[in-house]
Amino acid sequence: MDKYEALKKYFGYDTYRDGQEILIDAILNGRDALGIMPTGAGKSICYQIPALLMQGITLVVSPLISLMKDQVQALNQAGIHAAYINSSLTENQISKALTLASRGQYKIIYVAPERLETYGFLEFARGADISMLTIDEAHCISQWGQDFRPSYLKIVQFINALGKRPIISAFTATATENVKEDIVCVLGLQKPELLVTGFDRKNLYFAVETPSKKDAYVTDYINTHVDESGIIYCATRKNVDALYEKLKLSQISVTKYHAGLTNEERQLNQEDFIYDRCPVMIATNAFGMGIDKSNVRYVIHYNMPQSIENYYQEAGRAGRDGEPSECILLYSAQDVMINRFLLDNKEQNPEMTYEQNEAVRERDEQRLQAMNYYCLTTGCLREYILNYFGEYGSGACGNCSVCGQDYDTVDMTEQAKKVIFCISETRGRYGINVIAGTLSGNDRAKLREYNVSSYQSFASLSDMNEVEIKQLINHMLVEGILDVTKDKYALLRLTGKARDVSGGQQTVIMKKPKNASVTAGNPPKASARRSDILNSRGLELFDNLRRLRALLARKEALPPYLIFSDKTLVDMCVKLPLNMSQMLNVSGVGQNKYERYGEEFLDEIKSFTNGVWEKMYFGETGEAAAIVAAQSMANAKKKDFYITNEQAQNFPYAEKYYVTEIAEKLNNLRAAETVKKISGAEIFRNMQSKGYADEKTIDGFRQKLVYDAGKEAGLFIDMRMSKKGTEYEDIFYNEKAQRMIVEGYVRE
Repeated sequence: MDKYEALKKYFGYDTYRDGQEILIDAILNGRDALGIMPTGAGKSICYQIPALLMQGITLVVSPLISLMKDQVQALNQAGIHAAYINSSLTENQISKALTLASRGQYKIIYVAPERLETYGFLEFARGADISMLTIDEAHCISQWGQDFRPSYLKIVQFINALGKRPIISAFTATATENVKEDIVCVLGLQKPELLVTGFDRKNLYFAVETPSKKDAYVTDYINTHVDESGIIYCATRKNVDALYEKLKLSQISVTKYHAGLTNEERQLNQEDFIYDRCPVMIATNAFGMGIDKSNVRYVIHYNMPQSIENYYQEAGRAGRDGEPSECILLYSAQDVMINRFLLDNKEQNPEMTYEQNEAVRERDEQRLQAMNYYCLTTGCLREYILNYFGEYGSGACGNCSVCGQDYDTVDMTEQAKKVIFCISETRGRYGINVIAGTLSGNDRAKLREYNVSSYQSFASLSDMNEVEIKQLINHMLVEGILDVTKDKYALLRLTGKARDVSGGQQTVIMKKPKNASVTAGNPPKASARRSDILNSRGLELFDNLRRLRALLARKEALPPYLIFSDKTLVDMCVKLPLNMSQMLNVSGVGQNKYERYGEEFLDEIKSFTNGVWEKMYFGETGEAAAIVAAQSMANAKKKDFYITNEQAQNFPYAEKYYVTEIAEKLNNLRAAETVKKISGAEIFRNMQSKGYADEKTIDGFRQKLVYDAGKEAGLFIDMRMSKKGTEYEDIFYNEKAQRMIVEGYVRE
């Protein structure tokens, strides 16, 4: 069996997603691997396929019991023998599992990191044929990460204690450059295949809303998204309990999850959500890691999380099946105070030194500030997240609440100078409320107490109200012109950029929404779903198939999505299989799934259609639909980018190009029918991996860097003009560098 046969037989897919084959091939060739891939990109396939094809056992280190259980259930459903070993099992159950594993019963075993240091497990591992050790949620091993777990450091000791070093593979969805480097270093990966497929989840819509009444917003949202599954995250248990009670009073089927509940309550509530008995879950961040529920259509954050890493991980639990889903953050300034209070009262890690704990605290504060700026930015929300993780795109995604608004661009340089003067005049003694009140000329009691009317800057922005002044100050914070102290007072401070603004070397340009009321508007309408392609007959069949799935799920005590995903059910309605071979052509129907459930779904389809094919979707019909489907399949089967020697000879070399121009020229040369496109971001990541160039945050701003090796290779920094007429620094590539890049993609 090869990797394609295994993919089809066990998982029901004809082709691999972007990046999966690169990692699978590296592992099968005996190389270590690190995959940084967004939630829903198919990380598990990257180690599960090699585990099936290699001799011996694959051990998967996983942080949470719920994650292990979910993965093992899914594997067993697909016909793959797998097991987990953790504290939820008795010693007798663990002993039996290890005995069966020693006899070759299991190809994949999930294990908690704490289990690695136990004598019994280490003895088992030394005597077993372990072909690969996989570390899931690998960011947990890095002290730079938002979720550092000292228990993950035991993995290194475990590897050293084995007689024979297995292949090491590691996977995570969220990792900054520092975290990536830490994973490679701490795990001691040897000449690893490093793959960052990109952090973008194109099916997710991002929004930041500022409703005056959050409870009413959430209630309205759920009522306009009935029959859809969603998660609502709150910062505290108190908020979870209060919102839960309000939604229950509104007759909404809802459950809750936080550390204040008993283990039994948490388990029951989690199962109610996973099994679709309660479609809405309200929870603290204690919920969700390892939950592989594929049909979560929305994630609402009732409060701002503590970091972009946490937010993207939690928001990423929406739309794991690739369907359009929504991630909405309800922001208020009080959220910053709540999170700073939580950080101030966070327990220190007893396994770390005082200096290490202080370093973690400082990084926590930096992450909180970046998260706050996400909520305040008037730029594309998706672009902000991607930039945070070191990925750069077009600057506007068209699928977030900012890109969905109309803005006026306003020069606020003169007003910004007055803000700077006020902060300087008051010697940095105040936060945003006092500064905004002073500039507007407010006469409230607190400001009289501070005698702010004595300052020259008092009422110097009286033509603006305090809300507008705060928006300007927030913009200056996001742009790095201002900063705040890292304490509960958050006093405003001037940065070096403030001098440039005051001296006339830098302008302050703001985007203001043309319709300000939109920013605090009503909940967005439901996004288009894949099932929207179905006509009335198709939707009726889709509902019938969902009812059948729910019946089978209850019968087998399984989450419905482990039977078949919504995406698979829609594909059944489109392709309308009437026999075994046609059913096996449905995306997500593998051999084992067919043997267990295929006949029952075929019977339902035959009963509904009387065994006669009919069109149950909108769009192209008959032969045209077949052509469209064939084109989609052909595109999915395209090979990763390459060009031939002959094609390379036609590259139009020039004195200099920037990276997106090189990508465009290369794509014009490729065989478009069989070869995927290359992106400028992918080429730049290649330059980063070679140590030629980088892009880092310096003094709060992203800056392009070219190292000595890059200069020798032909890379250099020069000025570039944006479409709006703004000059900025970018990396250019001379002819020598262009030839190096082109030659790097030549294959025969």
